[in-house]
Parts: sequence; C-alpha cells; structure tokens
Amino acid sequence: MGARSKARKRALDVLYEADVRGTSALETAAERLAQADPPVPAYAVTLIEGVVAHRARIDDLLSTYAEGWVIDRMPAVDRNVLRIGIYELLYADAVPDAVAIDEAVELAKKLSTDESPNFVNGLLARVLQLKPSLTP
Repeated sequence: MGARSKARKRALDVLYEADVRGTSALETAAERLAQADPPVPAYAVTLIEGVVAHRARIDDLLSTYAEGWVIDRMPAVDRNVLRIGIYELLYADAVPDAVAIDEAVELAKKLSTDESPNFVNGLLARVLQLKPSLTP
C-alpha cells in the first residue's frame, strides 16, 4: 500500500471516529497527532482539514446525488469514504480523478459492505461527470 493510500485510510479512521462519536474531526485529528500511534501522515491531515473546510458543500452533493439515501442513514464508513473522494475530486488538483475514485472504491471494498464499492463508484462517477459545473 502506497503512502497516499495509507494516508487516506488514516484520514478515514479519524473522520469515521469523529463522525461516530459526534465530535470535531479537527479535535480528533489533533488528539491522534499528539498520540502519534499510529502516526497521522501529513496528507491525512490535509484530507481531514479539506473535508472539514468543504463539508457543507460535500454533504450537499452527497444528499443531492445519493439516490435513495439520506446522508444520515448512510453507513458511516461509506459517508466518510465519499467525503474524502469528493474532496479529492473537486479540491485536490494534484490527485488525478481516476485515482481519487479508485482509492475510495478500494477503501469501501476493504472496510464496508459488499454493496458499498458499487455505491461509492457510482456516486463519485456522477460527481466526476458533473465536475465542470460543480467546480468552485
């Protein structure tokens, strides 16, 4: 697993923990950085901060394009994988779109339900298709 893949997984761990506990992702990240076990890579921090900074827009897109799902009823892993994926698609110019989608699908395969990879792939593909009209 590459360094960025590990960073995405660690960012997901922190975002998931904060989501489930109902706490601030930034405070959770700060706690995990202070513990440093396991370490929180710099790119994970970038992802966490980016998701937090753009969360209202990201969640609006999730609510709009997740057909048949209310965001609060989505599995927490899927919700946070999608937040990272949408952040990378729309705001992380250095990450190729295909990589953002592939990495999100891989996280869903490893950590969520059997249906999750298809759901994540479909939703992110839709966001990518609409990207020219969504880019801030």
